[in-house]
Amino acid sequence: MNDALPMIEGKALAEGPGALAGLKVIDLTRVLGGPYCTMLLSDHGAEVIKLEPPQGDEVRDWGPPFNDAGDASYFIGVNRNKKSVGLDLAKPEGKQVLLRLLEDADVLVENFKPGAMEKWGLGYEAVLSKRFPRLIHCRVSGFGADGPLGGFPGYDAVLQAMVGLMSINGTETSGATRLGTPIVDIATGLFSAIAILMALHER
Repeated sequence: MNDALPMIEGKALAEGPGALAGLKVIDLTRVLGGPYCTMLLSDHGAEVIKLEPPQGDEVRDWGPPFNDAGDASYFIGVNRNKKSVGLDLAKPEGKQVLLRLLEDADVLVENFKPGAMEKWGLGYEAVLSKRFPRLIHCRVSGFGADGPLGGFPGYDAVLQAMVGLMSINGTETSGATRLGTPIVDIATGLFSAIAILMALHER
């Protein structure tokens, strides 16, 4: 028996709104780990509103290939099914827009360097948790805010080297080689999505 959805013109036929329909997610992420997390949520029916800096997420320029609008396929792939708004959080007006969007939001996902939200007066402990007690805040970072590497930015290639993934890839002549798939960023997105779903269940 084949339970797969029928395919028409290369697209699966959705049979319903999705398991996460009715969920509102504010997406303050960029590059891959965070956007992959929110892509998974949007793929299953969540309303995801991606807030980009006024110049746009830099991944829009990570091509070729590009689509007719000039956006890289890399960007399109991990930001599908999302709404997008340009917003400068360093300005008071931008901060007020974010706070209005959070009034009926369920989840906030961000992957700024630790301390950025606090610098803008949007820290979870001091502001968001008190103003929006039902809000689930997922912070994606390489090394967290404290500890010996706290505050350092985390990149897939750096983590692949640090945890030994490169050492088991490649040949004797090439030496340690980066995996072709950004497995650390993808795993980060998966783990973040799982954490959000557990937090929603607990709430």
